[in-house]
Amino acid sequence: MPEYRRTSLPGGSYFFTVNTLGRQPLLTKDLLRLALHQGIELARQVYPFTIDAWVLLPDHLHCIWTSPPGDSAFSKRWAMIKCHVTQQCNLGAGGDAGVAVFDFSSICGLGHAPSGLGWC
Repeated sequence: MPEYRRTSLPGGSYFFTVNTLGRQPLLTKDLLRLALHQGIELARQVYPFTIDAWVLLPDHLHCIWTSPPGDSAFSKRWAMIKCHVTQQCNLGAGGDAGVAVFDFSSICGLGHAPSGLGWC
């Protein structure tokens, strides 16, 4: 099992790279992109954060988020996004449970704080 070092910087900015499962070009599908957008907006309503940058490619995405002061719970945000995307894609696939979209073991993040950089 990989051993991740995650930086916890309340109010910090984080860079993430997230791959689709098996690096499939799933992010070219309209249904999936819509579900991703909805999941992000849902997560932002429950756990606010600022999107500083976002790049969506066919088989992965990159983004930079800034958490509000006192908050570093980016994993809750990703869990909410993943859950929404998976649920919506399952509905779009006729309710076939267990459709995986993202390989969240591949999330790579870099946290930034005024004092310097750290890997997460």
